[in-house]
Amino acid sequence: MAIDTSPLFQPLRLGEHMTLKNRIVMAPMTRNRSPDGVPGPDVAAYYRRRAENDVALIVTEGVAVAHPSAVGDAGLAEVAVPEMFGEAALDGWRRVVEEVHGAGGLVFPQLWHQGVMRREGSGRYPDAPSMRPSGLWGPPGRRTSSAEAYLADMSEPTRPMTDAEIADVIAAFAKSAAAAKSVGFDGIALHGAHGYLFDTFFWAETNRRDDHFGGDIVGRSRFATEVVRGIREAVGPELPIMFRFSQWKQQDFDARVAGTPAELERWLGVLVDAGVDILDSSTRVFDAPAFEGSDVSLAGWTRKLTGLPTMAVGSIGLEKDLYAQMRPDEGISASNLDRVMARFDRGEFDLVGVGRSLIADPAWAVRAREGKPFEPYTLEALATLQ
Repeated sequence: MAIDTSPLFQPLRLGEHMTLKNRIVMAPMTRNRSPDGVPGPDVAAYYRRRAENDVALIVTEGVAVAHPSAVGDAGLAEVAVPEMFGEAALDGWRRVVEEVHGAGGLVFPQLWHQGVMRREGSGRYPDAPSMRPSGLWGPPGRRTSSAEAYLADMSEPTRPMTDAEIADVIAAFAKSAAAAKSVGFDGIALHGAHGYLFDTFFWAETNRRDDHFGGDIVGRSRFATEVVRGIREAVGPELPIMFRFSQWKQQDFDARVAGTPAELERWLGVLVDAGVDILDSSTRVFDAPAFEGSDVSLAGWTRKLTGLPTMAVGSIGLEKDLYAQMRPDEGISASNLDRVMARFDRGEFDLVGVGRSLIADPAWAVRAREGKPFEPYTLEALATLQ
């Protein structure tokens, strides 16, 4: 039986200044194809192909903010992450924006600081120390996909971030957000999930600070709220700010920042008060129940508790989550649109964040609308910018 996806192709008003033509969003995914931090014509063409195939909003791969330890080796074979500073990189992003706009889409950059995940001495600025809120990478022995050699390198505690270093990182986010506005981006996305810098402030296991950046969830959220306020001051009132958060961490797949809906409400409430406009609820499986005693997803609770436009993300269109093993000779594909529509129709989320499915198939949104078969996600697709 055909699945009615027409509700996904209704427009959505975001604030006073932006309307998305439909609910399909390209979720951010690291592609590592920007040598020296500069996105080239191939990156611009890659994003354009998704926009011209009915993706309403592109959220780019993670982009390094203007801080020397923003990105480096975080278990990647090479580091070719784009940057949001420097004339060459901004010229590259200007071309990306022009291509996406020319195809009828909107685009946000996902500003990123890897924090504890960056291996010391790596990246384009190897002399810069990596930033850790309390000097801790994460607790040992938890469920993770990280390689043993990487874990051995990262497990030794370091000194905590100083107040001056925290202030420098906050300023770096504001500077890069202003740069993004200058080249024409339509909004700002922040990577606050998956064990990177924001997330290690949120998580009590990695934030043991006893100053105003630690303590309860309000204190542990202060770094994030100061970044959001700094960005709002830098870009003005019109550009929406999207914030990605997660319970799980790369350090611990079973981690939780919020153990109950009440704790989640308190956590997200301070982000909303700071000026976040859209919440990106990142899970490995989009419709997994968030709390015992209810089948409501994390996105569903987020929308219910905050009232903000909310995006669901996590294996949409696929039968395996990101960290499931895939043999070189097999692809991953599954039309789980029936489950997507069931959650969407009952109001759990406003936006559908499509990740790996859009790497494999630039026309995924068109196929979803027309009821056509999808291309499988393969290792070959991952290795190219098709």
